[in-house]
Amino acid sequence: MRKSVTLHELNSLVKDTIEAYLPEAYWVEAELSDARESAGHCYMELIQKDLFTNTPVAKASARCWRNVWSELKPRFERVAGIKPASGMKVMLLVQARFHENYGFSWMVLDMDPTFTVGDMARKRADIIRCLKEQGVFDLNRELILSPTARRIAVISSENAAGYGDFSKQLADNPYRLNFITRLFPAVMQGESVGKSIVAALNDIYGQAADFDCVVIIRGGGATSDLSGFDSLELAENVANFPLPVITGIGHDRDESVLDLIAYRPVKTPTAAATFLVDHLKRTLDHVVGLEQRISRTVSMRLEIEKARIEKLTALVPRLFSFVRLREENKLERHEKALSHAIALRLQNAANRLTRLSVRIRPLATTLLLKENHRLQMLTQRLRPLDPQVMLGRGYSITMKGGKAVRSANELRRGDEIETRLEKGTIKSIIP
Repeated sequence: MRKSVTLHELNSLVKDTIEAYLPEAYWVEAELSDARESAGHCYMELIQKDLFTNTPVAKASARCWRNVWSELKPRFERVAGIKPASGMKVMLLVQARFHENYGFSWMVLDMDPTFTVGDMARKRADIIRCLKEQGVFDLNRELILSPTARRIAVISSENAAGYGDFSKQLADNPYRLNFITRLFPAVMQGESVGKSIVAALNDIYGQAADFDCVVIIRGGGATSDLSGFDSLELAENVANFPLPVITGIGHDRDESVLDLIAYRPVKTPTAAATFLVDHLKRTLDHVVGLEQRISRTVSMRLEIEKARIEKLTALVPRLFSFVRLREENKLERHEKALSHAIALRLQNAANRLTRLSVRIRPLATTLLLKENHRLQMLTQRLRPLDPQVMLGRGYSITMKGGKAVRSANELRRGDEIETRLEKGTIKSIIP
């Protein structure tokens, strides 16, 4: 028969072995893949990833009982400014423990917050270095916020108190300035902060012409939720965004990478609203100042022109008298010159008529004699063609309806004709 042990005996053996061979506590570097609290205790899942492939190469569970965690947690958050969360690098003082009922676990005895702070600083420094190497670190800050910025794209949690404070501050501004806001909802704490804000920025980018700037606000919350704003992907999107980005993510202690690359970082959502109101108020003051300056300039110009007109009005009678006298003298000179010119022209015309009269008289006489002779010649030539002469020679003319009949075909039976002779006429009817 085989020799066997009970499960409890086996677990007790494992427990004794671990306590015998691993009696000491060890400082261990690891990444938190999960950290949750229950009944005052903290339960952690530790992980180590390959440096190059980011593939997990080791995993373990760790626990911190309430009596220890109640001291570690406040000290950690006070130094690190953040509570333990997934994705965080930590250095823990752990001791191996094995319980017959619950199995193996690393018991957390202490935490070094300075290690986490250093890791966070390194991570932030790496992001900043990467942005500077890409040449985009200062891009958003170099944009120019429109002097009339009033169309605001807001990225915030829809039900966050900070969003309400921001909207109320804009709506109730003492200068009665009108702002137009549109909310693009996003998760503002936890691991999904970066991806959620990037998705909202992508939505805004598709309609960027409708907005003057973007405001990213987070109302309230602990500073432990700031790690989501230290994201390379989020920082790259904000740095390259075509609109000025204003951040008000509700913390006073530290600046996130998002604050460092934004056009204007402020501490709270209310401060973001105050910044926008003050910015637009400066534009309004400038416009009012220009309006007053224009009004003063116009009034001054009107006074100058009024004085000038009054001065000219006083000069008009004298100027008119001088001009009238000058024009009358000019008119008189033109009148004399015109009279002289007309007289000279008439004299020249009379002399010319006289000369022409002398020349025309013999020419007219010669022309009349010539034409009279030609007329006599024509008369002699036409006399033989005179019908009366022809009738005298024995010819006759047959007339019908007052016209000479040239052909017998022109006559019809019953037509009345008239025959003219040298002496008398004969009327006949065609039979």
